[in-house]
Amino acid sequence: MAGWNADTASGPLGAGAVTLVEGSSFCISLPNGDIHPEFPHGVFFQDTRILSGWVLTVNGKVLEPLAAEAKEPYRALFAGRGVRSDGHADSPLIVQRLREVGAGIHEQITVRNFSLKPAECVISLRVEADFADLFEVKEARIQRRWDETRLAGGDTLTIRAAWQDIRKGVVVKAPGADVTAEALTYRTVVAPHGQWTTVLSAVPLSDGIRPVALFDHPAAGELSPSDRRRQEWVARIPVLQMGNRSIERTLRRSYDDLGALRIEDPDHPDRVVVAAGAPWFMTLFGRDSLWASQMALPVDPSLALGTLQTLAERQGAVVDPMSEEEPGKILHEVRLDVSSGLSLGGKSAYYGSVDATPLFVMVLGSVSRWGFAADTIAALLPHADRALAWIHDYGDKDGDGFVEYERLNDQGLINQGWKDSWDGINFADGTLAEPPIALCEVQAYVYAAYVSRAWMAYDAGDAALADELTDRAAQLKKQFNEQFWLPGRGYYAVALDGKKRQVDACASNMGHCLWLGLVDEDKAPQVAERLMSPEMFSGWGVRTLASDMGAYNPASYHNGSVWPHDNAIIAKGLLRYGFVAEAQRISTALLEAAEYSGGRLPELFCGFGRDEFVEPVPYPTACSPQAWAATTPIHLVTSLMRYDAHVSRGSLWMDPVLPESYGDLHITNAPMAGGRITIDIMDSVASVQGLPAGIVFRRGHRPWMTALVEQARLHPNT
Repeated sequence: MAGWNADTASGPLGAGAVTLVEGSSFCISLPNGDIHPEFPHGVFFQDTRILSGWVLTVNGKVLEPLAAEAKEPYRALFAGRGVRSDGHADSPLIVQRLREVGAGIHEQITVRNFSLKPAECVISLRVEADFADLFEVKEARIQRRWDETRLAGGDTLTIRAAWQDIRKGVVVKAPGADVTAEALTYRTVVAPHGQWTTVLSAVPLSDGIRPVALFDHPAAGELSPSDRRRQEWVARIPVLQMGNRSIERTLRRSYDDLGALRIEDPDHPDRVVVAAGAPWFMTLFGRDSLWASQMALPVDPSLALGTLQTLAERQGAVVDPMSEEEPGKILHEVRLDVSSGLSLGGKSAYYGSVDATPLFVMVLGSVSRWGFAADTIAALLPHADRALAWIHDYGDKDGDGFVEYERLNDQGLINQGWKDSWDGINFADGTLAEPPIALCEVQAYVYAAYVSRAWMAYDAGDAALADELTDRAAQLKKQFNEQFWLPGRGYYAVALDGKKRQVDACASNMGHCLWLGLVDEDKAPQVAERLMSPEMFSGWGVRTLASDMGAYNPASYHNGSVWPHDNAIIAKGLLRYGFVAEAQRISTALLEAAEYSGGRLPELFCGFGRDEFVEPVPYPTACSPQAWAATTPIHLVTSLMRYDAHVSRGSLWMDPVLPESYGDLHITNAPMAGGRITIDIMDSVASVQGLPAGIVFRRGHRPWMTALVEQARLHPNT
């Protein structure tokens, strides 16, 4: 896997590019619907670009784009107009392309003639397929050349390709077209004020031989497979109404995007996990999938369970420096294509992540509270214990009590926390930190892992293990507050470097430590003040790096940009320590930012101040939709609802602090302990109907896991 550096950053998609996503498949095109190989565009299936060119012309001219509108995350309508050959303006030919992505693409093309005369039209579609893998396209380094054959027969064009012993293929069906090896062509006359319509599909071939799946156009009134999948998703998630219609729209968009980002575990088709994001990360990522499913627990707890189960089956078993696999370690990402696998050290999984392993244990602790069968949780406990063993044996190799990272080969990721760009961890003067690096937020995840596993041990009657882990957590918290705190500056170092020096940049990472309770009570007010300072808070959210730091750049990936998921975690942390107004301010700013992108928060946006630009400045290569950005609005609102459950203790908690501007909130079909409940919040007063037997609604905040562990230790029989 190529480390993040100036040579391997993704290229820009181009102005107005449209991304559609369904499961692990996605499509990127220009705003007129065309796909050009010189851009990082295409139709992708299982990490392979099965279509690199898909260019429509009418009478030899490409279409002038008029509009592109996503109807669903997997379907868009493009409108364009033809170009007149007589030099006059305002062509009477309007072309609409209704495209759906799935196992390939399905496209309906309609040409409408708004003139008083018949229009002779030659409609042609040029098709190209380079079968490049995702890494090659993303990084603009396509070097592999496949041996290609094209076969035109009837209404079908079949493109097959071979490279070494690998076979790929795609079949394009175009009923009524004149099909040649180069293009699909229709010749028609469109009547005055009439229209002409056709339907095409392109489907990948398994091993270059058989179609992976049929992409048939459903009959009138019937749903496509993607529509049916979406309908099933909508039926199982909460339905909400909110006084603030803009926030309601953003939350509904989040539901839609989260549904589209669900992918199936190929070994367990009934198990659904969360892909990291489109376009480049439509696969299982340890860190991203865990965080996204954690934040989506109130919407669908089964996503987190499926993610844990799938990661557990791929947990590290051996020491492999190339893939950075180690016993007990949770993977960073999975890839499906052959050369993507080669980029990951010859395997389909790459393990270069320092935080996925403690996050795995933390999320298991959260999932254990949401009412799954005891044996389901128990089956994952050995994996949690192996993860804890990794923390001790490999994460903390020097035995100083902190978990550090340093890549095991010169092809791996240089930085292995969530800020994984090559320059993402630096000192206040801008100097890069040298490994091994102990990130502040990783210590918070380890702390949460200890506390979560301790609680599950107490719950199971294993007091010895619980006491041991509770002691580890207490020692880590003491060490952290002694060694990471910068008393003269009022914030925590972002990391300790390889020489155990405090990496003294003021960064957003310390906000994660708030949520997980690693911050000493007496230091929390200074942390909150620094996070909300003008140097950190842009008006749209908390920056990744303060504007008075040496490496600050508002248009960088991790050194001054604003990441929605990062802010959602910070807001939750501020709430934990009682800083309600500050959490409300972050939440409102992000939800207002979403209004400028159709209700969808991107992976990140630039860190320019709100006083500089009246709209959030987009980051050129941000993923959208992206899993933890999609779950951010959900997490912001449920955090301000102070909504949580602990089914084994028979309780649902809520104590809303929603700003008045959000209006009243009405939620139905919310999952709870195998049942469905209805929630109403009016004037910050919550009520619940339909609670399952044995569950009681308690007004207040659920006791934090640290409090439960302390209670269990002091009163083991309660």
